[in-house]
Amino acid sequence: RISRKMANYLIIGASSGIGKQLSEQLIDEGHHVYGTYFQNEIDSDHPNLKLYPLNVLDQNYALAFLPEILDGLIYCPGSINLRPFERIKSEDFINDFQLQVVGAIKMIQGVMSKLKLSENPSVILFSTTAVQMGLSFHTQVAASKGAIEGLTKALAAEYAPKIRVNCIAPSLTDTPLAHSLLNTDQKREANAQRHPLKRIGAAEDISNMAEFLLSSKSTWITGQIMHVDGGFSTIK
Repeated sequence: RISRKMANYLIIGASSGIGKQLSEQLIDEGHHVYGTYFQNEIDSDHPNLKLYPLNVLDQNYALAFLPEILDGLIYCPGSINLRPFERIKSEDFINDFQLQVVGAIKMIQGVMSKLKLSENPSVILFSTTAVQMGLSFHTQVAASKGAIEGLTKALAAEYAPKIRVNCIAPSLTDTPLAHSLLNTDQKREANAQRHPLKRIGAAEDISNMAEFLLSSKSTWITGQIMHVDGGFSTIK
């Protein structure tokens, strides 16, 4: 078990993929999870998991459902739009930036006072291997996630030593977000072979790192971009 002390966590985007997997792991450890969803309305009968509708793009949003003290914020919303650069409109870049960067900023600012009351507060954001690798057709996602990596390091510096801020940069992971890239056996196998460990990522691979970064076992880690990518970004 990673941590025995009960904590309060806010997961933005807890209805599917990595956010859902992390929610399940945290409540299994006895923590309280306050999760939000946008389109995939879900109910939970687990007493430690409370779910609320939230659109991070809204100008007016309420976080009144949160407890006084928050031990961690995990921001999961994202998009994977892979297109030739010349076919991408400026509005497409702006829309991605609003969802992936401005949304994260709004949520962090919205809970900062609650995080400051925690003994071990932690913020986790998500990037992609495409930021460091330089991959064709990835300009739209890499631009926003590159901003997330810069945000991670700047926030980690500003709020040290009180609040730790880290970022996880996965490679292709088997979640609903990546469905169009993995919707045939041929695509799955081809993508698996691109990775030194010869498989695509599972949601649990990423959520395990997130759980570690939230825990008391990672209290000397901040400002890091953690590459959980089957070796894709570093091994040829």
